[in-house]
Amino acid sequence: MQAQGGVGVTEDRSSFKFFMAGLHAGKVLTTNVGGGWWRGNFEYAVEVFPIWQSYTPVGQRQICTPIAGSPGLANCSAPYKVGGTFTGASVTPIILRWNFAGTQRFAPWVQGAGGVVWTNHKYPAVGGPPVNSGGVTNSSIGDNSANVDTSVWNFTPQFGIGLHYFVHPRRSIDFGANAVHVSSASLGDKNPGVNASVQFTVGYTWWK
Repeated sequence: MQAQGGVGVTEDRSSFKFFMAGLHAGKVLTTNVGGGWWRGNFEYAVEVFPIWQSYTPVGQRQICTPIAGSPGLANCSAPYKVGGTFTGASVTPIILRWNFAGTQRFAPWVQGAGGVVWTNHKYPAVGGPPVNSGGVTNSSIGDNSANVDTSVWNFTPQFGIGLHYFVHPRRSIDFGANAVHVSSASLGDKNPGVNASVQFTVGYTWWK
């Protein structure tokens, strides 16, 4: 079992925060192989986070439709709030991990993984008040039409490093750091995503 939290690290996502909790299950597929510092074993694993949340800035959006015969102008709805807290669940069905042999107490690891996350609202929010003193620009209409939005489904390719600290031959406290990219792969009309986030993990593992 484990918990994970972190922040966005790109300039336009630095105010995004993440928290999730769930289970990690893995199977070591090889005995220790190799020699030197990289000696270790290969593990395949999956993670399920039934608790997934992202905390994002709150903004405003207007839905606009072009006015026939009036290029660059549109009828717009009253502004309404977008963003805030998104709640969902994530599954990472492919985790390929290399566990270094380490010592009796410490065993570092490195991994690559890919997963998917579902949110209760289309993530992340897009749009903004498009009205200015000169009316509505064509690009603003395009960004705020009724049919333009993101997606409740996003993919989470990631790379991580970590450490098992064994408190018992079959029990360990685990620490990790993951670089996670969030993208809908253009399932929605817009795909702003989260280009990069850093998320830290703490967990407890029972070994067989």
